[in-house]
Amino acid sequence: MPPKVKITRQQISDAAFALVRERGIGALNARELAARIGCSTQPIFTCFSGMEEVREDVMHRAYDCYYAMQKEDMEKGEYPPVKASGMAYIRFAKEEKELFRFLFMRDRRKEEGTVDPPDALIAKICEATGMTREEAILFHAELWIMVHGIGTMLATDYFNWEKETISEVLTDVYFGLLHRYKERKMNSNEGN
Repeated sequence: MPPKVKITRQQISDAAFALVRERGIGALNARELAARIGCSTQPIFTCFSGMEEVREDVMHRAYDCYYAMQKEDMEKGEYPPVKASGMAYIRFAKEEKELFRFLFMRDRRKEEGTVDPPDALIAKICEATGMTREEAILFHAELWIMVHGIGTMLATDYFNWEKETISEVLTDVYFGLLHRYKERKMNSNEGN
């Protein structure tokens, strides 16, 4: 009798991540995962408490993939940090469509809290523009709406802009918002 093949937690995690990366979160279920590994569903429920834990594991790995791409793009120095962060988000949407959809296009009504921009990014905006922290947070939100929109359109194949076009659009939006901010600031100072 051949020895039993032991399926490890890592093998299950790898297979689940690959499944979601290729076919989306909708494809992740115990039967599909077991078929991909070549085993029964029993090892999945031995290594994980249930499919929700598998899903959370995939989510952590997807975020790790996104953060690695963001770090790589920001360290290249091709763009200023704020723009590099947006360009990385958009690149992630274009290159990892299913992971992007899973992380950034899911229903969040049942999730607690909000995601605040990283403090380091807000500090860079303050440094580059002279904005207060509160102003920089709003400025970032306005920029991020455009970044997320472009990412969503790429992830859903609505259009397929090239990197240069995306860069130009982000520059236009950044300087347009900055101009508006400066105008607002000047008008409020004149009223004093």
